[in-house]
Amino acid sequence: MSLTFTFLAVLLMGVGCVTPVMANEQREVAIFGGGCFWCMEPPFQELEGVFEVTAGYAGGSKETADYQQVSSGRTDHYEAVRVVYDPAKVSYAQLLEVFWHQIDPTDGGGQFADRGSQYKTAIFYQNEGQKALAEKSKTDLAASGLFSGPIVTQILPPVPFYEAEEYHQDYYRKNYSHYAAYKEGSGRKAFLEKAWPQKRMQQKKEYVKPADEELRRRLTPLQYKVTQKEATEPAFHNEYWENKEEGIYVDVVSGEPLFSSRDKFASGTGWPSFTRPLEEKNVVEKKDRGFFTVRTEIRSVHGDSHLGHVFDDGPMPTGLRYCMNSAALRFIPLSKLEEEGYGEYRNRF
Repeated sequence: MSLTFTFLAVLLMGVGCVTPVMANEQREVAIFGGGCFWCMEPPFQELEGVFEVTAGYAGGSKETADYQQVSSGRTDHYEAVRVVYDPAKVSYAQLLEVFWHQIDPTDGGGQFADRGSQYKTAIFYQNEGQKALAEKSKTDLAASGLFSGPIVTQILPPVPFYEAEEYHQDYYRKNYSHYAAYKEGSGRKAFLEKAWPQKRMQQKKEYVKPADEELRRRLTPLQYKVTQKEATEPAFHNEYWENKEEGIYVDVVSGEPLFSSRDKFASGTGWPSFTRPLEEKNVVEKKDRGFFTVRTEIRSVHGDSHLGHVFDDGPMPTGLRYCMNSAALRFIPLSKLEEEGYGEYRNRF
């Protein structure tokens, strides 16, 4: 199948960026200020239809911004995130719903332990359509009675967005232990769990890669060598190569769903093999030029774990064989999907 690429010029307030996209894809931008941007990236990155989430600074009058200036309160910028998404797969209204579920919309002085104007909440609409949806969602939230105080989150016009320093991008993946401790210590985690009943939150699980020290404690030596050092476990002497029980397989590092028993088949290779991923968005392909040949490596997106390789000698309907290492996987039986937090997959069986 031939792929036709078009180029979409995304102009963000004077900063030009030309991004290749598939012909049937659309890209739009949403910008939200929700306090600490470390905590605002994960919930958007988990959404299907979101291409990228970038931490940065928005809303200020100066023509530049950096962390030292903004965090000190010497500018009028907000910490913010820029979400690039496909409106055919995830709507702006859905993004708004996710945004509200990450913040205390009644706090006009910051967010949780972070005080100051740079941590206040705001929705920076990019066009009149977004503005109308943002105003409606704010009105609906105020009328819901979930909060006793007024909704003070501002709805503001388009502004320049300045990307934050690289070490702030995907901070929850790079420094998971510190991120988790901060989210809990700041009071954000407890507030969100109390303010938004589970039936209303509609949040997806956060799948993150712990720090290396934690991985070494948690994983067996073989699991660590396979996922972190691209090792291969012995064929026919691994945990799942002939497992026939119904359930799903998740990344042993991050917990993200990867494969289903419904797509597992007996390949005769001695490793668990699948015709397709359970969640394509959770796996990524990379060229592997080791062993004097070129193979296609499969890695998890959030855990960045080495999982195995994919080959084109599998059965129909895909013709593919995802040959995985058991040591990179954790099996969740069908009977324990709800208990383990994967209840949404029960209807796949």
